[in-house]
Amino acid sequence: MMNPAEFANIAALEENFWWFRGMRRILFRLLDRQVEQRKPELVLEAGCGTGHLSRKLTERYGWRMVPVDLAREGLEYGRGLGVERMVQADVTRLPFAAGVFDAVLSMDVIVHFPRGKEFPAFLELARVLKPGGLMVVRVSALDILRSRHSRFAHERQRFTRARLLRNLRACGLRIVRCSYLNSLLFPVAFAKFRLYEPFLSGPEESGVRPVPAWLDNMLYMPLVLEATWLGAGLNFPLGQSLLALAEKPAP
Repeated sequence: MMNPAEFANIAALEENFWWFRGMRRILFRLLDRQVEQRKPELVLEAGCGTGHLSRKLTERYGWRMVPVDLAREGLEYGRGLGVERMVQADVTRLPFAAGVFDAVLSMDVIVHFPRGKEFPAFLELARVLKPGGLMVVRVSALDILRSRHSRFAHERQRFTRARLLRNLRACGLRIVRCSYLNSLLFPVAFAKFRLYEPFLSGPEESGVRPVPAWLDNMLYMPLVLEATWLGAGLNFPLGQSLLALAEKPAP
């Protein structure tokens, strides 16, 4: 489970911080075409954190969101935002019948399971998805990018494209799309995490911290470009995150 201390950082910044804004822009660009084709209505967000993304998804698509998280801290923030239908539950033991959701989203949640212990979560997300439904999973990518923030947030693993797809296919899902994300800033991240951070001392700390407006906008613009290119059908071969869209085949 994510470090409870990180919820306060996320709640304070996820509306305007460059990473959250950019990742939402990418997600929406990838979802727009799928939504137009599939027209989902009841959607699960498994590992919703503060519920902020669920609220944004409702605003954009009109979905009936069911946000689920195990952490009490996240649910308290979400209820303070007025997010509805929030449920406290473990994503490996969801309190829902099989095949009830038109779509299931899980953003940066599976990485909090120890390596080798993640498959039950994939199976459970697939279980509650309707036949023909869409699963959307985002995870942190590439062990070489593990950072002080990773350790602070209790990230237990990072994925390669092959390993993410192997888990999804083992659940019986058909891959619709998969790409690395946050790719244009990969060289900056590599330099920071591998060449700079090893020389730092002191306790690990969150990377979700305010930055000057000029820097925030400068970091946001590569994600805007990525959203445009991904929307045009381009996939990236390398990046700091991975996002997969998969479908549960109809019988």
